[in-house]
Amino acid sequence: MADLKELGESIIKGDQNKALEITKQALDEGMSPEAILNDGLIGGMNIIGARFKNNEVYIPEVLIAARAMKTAMEVLEPKLVEAGVEPLAKAAIGTVQGDLHDIGKNLVIMMLKGAGFEVVDMGVDVTSENFVKIAKESGAKIIGMSALLTTTMPAMEKSIQALKDASVDVKIMIGGAPVTQAYADKIGADGYAADAASAVDVAKVLIA
Repeated sequence: MADLKELGESIIKGDQNKALEITKQALDEGMSPEAILNDGLIGGMNIIGARFKNNEVYIPEVLIAARAMKTAMEVLEPKLVEAGVEPLAKAAIGTVQGDLHDIGKNLVIMMLKGAGFEVVDMGVDVTSENFVKIAKESGAKIIGMSALLTTTMPAMEKSIQALKDASVDVKIMIGGAPVTQAYADKIGADGYAADAASAVDVAKVLIA
């Protein structure tokens, strides 16, 4: 009998093979894809997220856990679609114009996927026009912007203004090393997250 607690443990340990094996076994035994996702995979990622927040694990461990989750999701995703399981919401995330850093952005994307969001990765050096275009085309409810350089922070303000001028109905969250809550308030962002685990909490509040 497939053990979803054990599946969660395999995510926490970053054991890709074990995660894949238990996911396949659970599906073969007729377990609901939703239960496998929520009680197994997301359960494991939530624990990693909490440990990351408390500085008990660091970025490498989070990346390894996310990779294990991704391996299991490749098998599970088609089954979730067949079962009509809806993602929590759709988010689109990119690093702003002039900035080529993507580790923070990628971590946030992994954590959001791990929490049941559907995520569009816009990549790096995203112009304000592109934020507007992708927001409209994707139908995302949340737009995430990342910046690692103080010099690229103004691009966030420009992109937020562009989204507002285009009357795109989205919630905007920002983050990155130099970014603060005060800056988020100043430029009119709806949310700010200090790290990838907090980003999930902020995103959930924004769609509530």
